[in-house]
Amino acid sequence: MDLITTLEGSLMESFFPAGWDLKKIDACVDADPTSITNRQDYWHSDFQPISCDSVADFDTYMGHEIAQTIRRSRDAGEKLAMILPVGPMGMYRWAVYFLKEWGVGCDHVYGFNMDEWSDADGNTLEPTDTGAFQNAMEGAFYGPLGDLTVPTDQRHFATKDVLPTYGDRIGELRAGGAKLAVIFGIGRVCHIAFWEPHFAGEYSSEDDWKAQTHRVGAKLHPLTIEQNAITSFKSRTTLVPAYANTIGPGLFLGADWIIGGADGTLSRGMMWQGLSLWMTLRHGPSAWIPSTYMPTQPGRLFFLQELAGPLIAECN
Repeated sequence: MDLITTLEGSLMESFFPAGWDLKKIDACVDADPTSITNRQDYWHSDFQPISCDSVADFDTYMGHEIAQTIRRSRDAGEKLAMILPVGPMGMYRWAVYFLKEWGVGCDHVYGFNMDEWSDADGNTLEPTDTGAFQNAMEGAFYGPLGDLTVPTDQRHFATKDVLPTYGDRIGELRAGGAKLAVIFGIGRVCHIAFWEPHFAGEYSSEDDWKAQTHRVGAKLHPLTIEQNAITSFKSRTTLVPAYANTIGPGLFLGADWIIGGADGTLSRGMMWQGLSLWMTLRHGPSAWIPSTYMPTQPGRLFFLQELAGPLIAECN
């Protein structure tokens, strides 16, 4: 007896995205946690999942990867467009540490925050609000870099006026030889940024879906709301906006290098991200599960080994 066998007639029957095959999703999970890094045919040859034993290791490794990407571009004389998340966050402290230790300036970096909370019209929180992603980025990355930081006019945030310009801005940079790095986390419903799975039902083809660069006032899935209530709003669901501005696959699927992170453990064996990680690595690309496209690109996905399981019931 499980969700699949008791779904009919329940309040969950119409809850999940229409394109989700729950049996196929459940089959993504292997009983052997160590098999999670086994290569799949559809992965890019330069994609690598990297297991981390602790949150401290995770933050350090991912921060080092971000700093190395910035340093490599500087050493090559290239500009670097970086799509940046707020979640995970711990890696920014280490990225700052390494960049300062190496004396690497970031005046060649162009930052594009991938999303921001909004209302249905795309109006966003004030930048100084403690829940605002702009506030988080200024406090965790741009500010601590000090004199080495990304110039103010090269920092872009997902407001309703600026987000629609991302595609052209990044396109111009790449036309001039810049590289694009996409840093990301994986949502409970396997979104990238706030590009939700149910958006897939609005497009007539995969190519049309892939072409979308952004969405203003995106309607969020209930699992996304509740995930963020747990991870960012101290359990207060009532504080979480129901909409967000977000980049789309037209941007997050065009990377020269991806740096992903999955650190969604809680404590005492509890977690929220284990199934999402397995889906990302094993399901195969599907517009109904946006994160499944990330392994098709070159780069690294850092994850806490605890998320690999075994994903079996444990009463807490």
